[in-house]
Amino acid sequence: MHACVCSSSLSSARVFGAPLYLFFAAPPESSLRMVRVSVLNDALKTIYNAEKRGKRQVKIRPSSKVIIKFLLVMQKHGYISEFEYVDDHRAGKIVVELNGRMNKCGVISPRFDVGVKDIEPWTARLLPSRQFGYIVLTTSAGIMDHEEARRKNVGGKVLGFFY
Repeated sequence: MHACVCSSSLSSARVFGAPLYLFFAAPPESSLRMVRVSVLNDALKTIYNAEKRGKRQVKIRPSSKVIIKFLLVMQKHGYISEFEYVDDHRAGKIVVELNGRMNKCGVISPRFDVGVKDIEPWTARLLPSRQFGYIVLTTSAGIMDHEEARRKNVGGKVLGFFY
């Protein structure tokens, strides 16, 4: 049996026959804001949703260095056309030109450690086929796709994937 009492002042309730006093301090309505857990996840979801809807352009905000590096990897492989950073004296915006080639993109959370020898099982798990799609890693040599990491013989943490 659960008892839940919600009030903005002192409340008295009985749980299993004993009095229960609860204090609830309601925050003012203007201070209720969503907290962004993963800026990269929000950006990739925005791109994916715009791609599904057939949009040619999408605006991402806020911006971060990780998002820009991830987009550079996507652009290098032709999954997006181009993108432009717009400085609005806050967190910044990125305008991405889509070309309709992307099927799926996403973030892997938590960022698992991946050695060079462990890259192959990750590609088998995340990507639809061997020669299709890329896993993006953050390494000591920078943010790169899994093929470049294998060529440079470096491991790192898995950021996300796209195909």
